[in-house]
Amino acid sequence: MSELVPDSMSARGLEAFLLEKIPLTRAMGLHVAESNAKRLVLEAPLDRNVNHLGTAFGGSLHALPTLACYAGLWTLLREAGIDGHVVVKRSQAFYRSPVTGTLRATCVRPHSALVKEFIRDLQRHKKARMDLEAVVEGADGKPAVEFKGSFVAVV
Repeated sequence: MSELVPDSMSARGLEAFLLEKIPLTRAMGLHVAESNAKRLVLEAPLDRNVNHLGTAFGGSLHALPTLACYAGLWTLLREAGIDGHVVVKRSQAFYRSPVTGTLRATCVRPHSALVKEFIRDLQRHKKARMDLEAVVEGADGKPAVEFKGSFVAVV
């Protein structure tokens, strides 16, 4: 495990890990705004993710929720004491409205029963898949982007 992964899995420690291991996060100006038992929230400033129209670039609007889900699952592994790898298998994003301010992606953590089943499958088969969703908020608080992804963990 990286020396940047603290025992507490704090938002600050997770942010340091992402910035070290995934160079795109530095370019995006990624910030872990919240990481707790209920959800993971990532933010990125508009000025580092802007398109030619002055709104958020579509690629950034796909990358941020992908990272939120990835980091959420990666954190679940660490909390279970598992040193595994997470990869995205499939993803799709539905763009509902432009984002004109800070990009903010929220991934709600899966229910504990689903997590237990996932960990059991991972320990048994050395590989397991989990489907996760994230939302990027619009200025009005409604979903501007709805993301769905299938992620695979391997030990």
